[in-house]
Amino acid sequence: MEQNENHNGFLVYMTAPTEQEALHLARELVAQRLAAGVNMLPAARSVYRWQGTVHEAGECLLLAQVSEAALPQFMERVRALHSYEVPCVVAMPIAAGYQPFLQWIAENSLPHTA
Repeated sequence: MEQNENHNGFLVYMTAPTEQEALHLARELVAQRLAAGVNMLPAARSVYRWQGTVHEAGECLLLAQVSEAALPQFMERVRALHSYEVPCVVAMPIAAGYQPFLQWIAENSLPHTA
């Protein structure tokens, strides 16, 4: 793998309660160019603590490719679209990668201007 010298990007980990909501999130984020792409893994099983109680539920896992420039608007849009009170949305910086792929993320995930 090559060093990420010119293009900063993020891999954003998210969950959604249903495949339908996950697909809606993915389509909206890509259509609005806030994510270059989103991968969906529909058969996740989550065990978590919420409001003092342990829960277990099926969820859909999403992994989005987002440019550094688009990340703030991406996070705002996810919060607006998501049904959870506290959605799981975690952005992890891409330290290195294949430069043409990183370039694709940068070109296809852009912040909106006012």
